[in-house]
Amino acid sequence: MRWFLVFLMLALPVSSQHREQDQAGEFDYYVLSLSWSPSWCAATGDAQGSPQCDRALGFVLHGLWPQYETGWPDYCRTSNGDPSRRQTGEMADIMGTGGSAWHQWQKHGRCSGLRATDYFALSREAYESIERPDILRQVRETLRLDPSVIEAAFLEANDDLEADGVTVTCQDGRIQEVRICLTRDLEPRRCGRDVIRDCSRTASLPPVR
Repeated sequence: MRWFLVFLMLALPVSSQHREQDQAGEFDYYVLSLSWSPSWCAATGDAQGSPQCDRALGFVLHGLWPQYETGWPDYCRTSNGDPSRRQTGEMADIMGTGGSAWHQWQKHGRCSGLRATDYFALSREAYESIERPDILRQVRETLRLDPSVIEAAFLEANDDLEADGVTVTCQDGRIQEVRICLTRDLEPRRCGRDVIRDCSRTASLPPVR
C-alpha cells in the first residue's frame, strides 16, 4: 500500500502538467458533431426531462470541437469571458437547449481561443454549412440499419464531403452521432486516426418525434 501511495503522488503532477499543455487557440482542426436527437432522448434526455425531447428535432449540434491530429484539448484556460444566459439560450434552436451550449463552451469552446460570441457564431456557421439529409427526418418507425447508410446519405447530400472526413458513431445499439472533420476555416478535411473509426455494427435509428 505504501508503494502504491508513493506511485500515486508521483503520478499526479504529471497529469496536472498535461492539463496545463492544453492552450486555448492551439489545435489542428475542428470536429463538427451532429447528434441524432431521438437517440439522445431515448438514452438520456427522457430520463432527465429535457425540453429538447419535446421538440421534433433530427440532427442537432452537439458541438464544434477543437482537435489535435491525435487527441483533443478540453477545459482550457482562457482570458475570454463566459457567455451570458441569453447567448447560450440563443443557441437552443440548433443545440436543443441553452444548457447544452453552456457545457460545450466550457469543455470545447474555451479551447478555440475565440470569444464566446464568435465561437457560437462559428459553430452555427459550421452547422449550417452541412446539409442534413431530409430523408432521415421522414422515417416514421425505428429502423435497423448499417451505419454506412447514414454516412452515404451525408455524402450524397454534400458533394464536398469525402468518406474519410465523416464518421458515424453508435451508443446503446442506436445511431448516436455524425462527426464531420473541418479545417479551422471550416473546409472539409480527412479525420485524424482517433476520429475516423466508424461504428461497425447494425444499429437502430429511432424516428423524429
